[in-house]
This record gives sequence, C-alpha cells and structure tokens, in this order.
Amino acid sequence: MSDPRPQLSRRMALFAPGALALGVAAGASAAVAAQASTKISYRRQAVGEVDVFYREAGPVDVPVILLLHGFPTSSHMFRDLIPHLAQKYRVIAPDLPGFGQTKAPPRGRFAYTFDNLAKTIDGFIQALGLTRYALYVFDYGAPTGFRLAAAHPERVTAIITQNGNAYLEGLSDGWTPLKAYWANPSPANREALRAMLTPEMTRTQYVAGSDETLVSPDGYMLDIAYLARPGQDEIQLDLFADYRANVALYPAWQAYFRQHRPPILAAWGRNDIFFLPPGAEAFKRDQPEAEVRFFEAGHFALETHSAEIGALIVDFLGRKATA
Repeated sequence: MSDPRPQLSRRMALFAPGALALGVAAGASAAVAAQASTKISYRRQAVGEVDVFYREAGPVDVPVILLLHGFPTSSHMFRDLIPHLAQKYRVIAPDLPGFGQTKAPPRGRFAYTFDNLAKTIDGFIQALGLTRYALYVFDYGAPTGFRLAAAHPERVTAIITQNGNAYLEGLSDGWTPLKAYWANPSPANREALRAMLTPEMTRTQYVAGSDETLVSPDGYMLDIAYLARPGQDEIQLDLFADYRANVALYPAWQAYFRQHRPPILAAWGRNDIFFLPPGAEAFKRDQPEAEVRFFEAGHFALETHSAEIGALIVDFLGRKATA
C-alpha cells in the first residue's frame, strides 16, 4: 500500500498562504485585464468640417466592429452592448452628423443627406486607419453602412443588422406620412412630419413592443434633449425627405448581398413599429446563408436584450467573420 503522506502534503501546499495569495493575485489580474478591455474611451476625430465624436473600447490589435446608430439616438444606444463585445473586439461607435455629440456645420453649409452621412463616416474610417471591420447597423445606420459596404466590399468582414432595413417588405404603415412627403414635398406634408419629432413619439419608439419596465428612461430622455436643440428639427426633416434615396438604393444593396455574400446576421426586435419581421427574413433571399433571430422587443431591442444580442454577435462573428 502506497504512502498517502506525499499526496496529502501536495494538497495542503495548495492551501498554504503563499499559494493562496498567488491564486488570488492571478484571479485579480485576470479580472483587472477584463475590466480594462471593456473600459470605454470617448474621443473625437476631425473629418473635414465635421468633428466626429465616438466611443471606443477593446484592444487595438484585434478585429474591429463598427457600430452605426440610427434615428433619433446616438452612440449612447450602444452603452450596454459595448462591454459584451470589447473583450474580444475593438469596438468603435461614432455619432453621425446631426446626432449626439458630433459637431457639424449648420444647414446651408452642410447638406444633411445620407450620402453625406456615409461620406463623413468613410472619412472617419480612413482617418482611424480601419481597413477591415464588421458592421453593426441599426435604423439610419443601415443606409449609411450599406453605402459603405457596397462601395468598399473588401473592408467588410460581416454585417450585423439590428432592425436595419434594406427591403420594401420591411417598411410598416408607419412610413405612410413619409411616403406622402416623398411623393409631394409640399410645406404641408413636411409640417406633418413634425409629429415624428415630438417627445411622445421618441418615447414610443423606445417602449412600443418591449417590456416597458426594462427600458431605462435615460435613453429616450437624452434623445428628446438632443432633438430640442435649435435647428435640429429642420435637420431631421431634411433627412426624412432624403430617406427616399435609401429606398431607391435597395436593389443596389440587394445586388451587393448577392454578389459579395458577406456574412449577415439579422437580430431583430419582432415588434418594431417601423421595420417589420419580413424585412429581416428578406436578407436570406439575397444571402441564403444569412442568419435571422427575433427577440420579443421593439425598435430599440438593445434596451432590453443587450446581453442576448451581444452573446449572439460574439458567437456569429466567431463562426462566420472573414479574416
């Protein structure tokens, strides 16, 4: 029978003060490293006359995810998602011109069109030296990001579209007032669109179709404050008018999906009052390997499902993103 004392001595050594201290220190170091990787920095980058504000987190030597927000919000919408992504990815989230903390010239000196939003973000990408990235697009971020992807397919490793539409069947009846303005850009039809800029409507975009008890008021109250800034209403009305250019480009973007087959994940709030589930399913028509996942949420699905969507993105990119 073997002597149990050496084995017992080794076990006891594991609990010796020095060994225990080393174990605690290693665990603490790992925790500090993880916390450092998810720390968010707030930066600015000049792009012509536009001073682009952006959030950045994660190591600098790992694959990049570019997060593009939508109306009427800013990169603030990604505040809960970024920590889920930043342990494995370099995450960059700019505010588009006309939104959040980005500073752009007033109307008359800067045309608030989606072509110009994309042009500014393209300049931002080049200024940061980004040559490859995955795109996360939401709402207005979709027409901005799809312009960039179609123009520079070699840059795009994957596309995550969270209620970011590219198909006619994705447009709900909520677009009827905008379609009326596109067909007849009269002062009366433009004035009617101001109803979409009210505090009540901003709040509705956040809570409709979601569990309201899980939606922090901070997000929509911040957006309400941004929309109340002088001149902001006319900027947003200009973008409403120009959205018809996005719809006109849907066939071109669909051709890009067919030709270049970027990995696509559609993570969709099922109860969105603007972009319907058929718009998510339609991605599979042009990219048959697209993955579609629905969440019991509305337009701002991240407000209630950031952890689930974050885990889904990490898994998807790990399996599908190109080098």
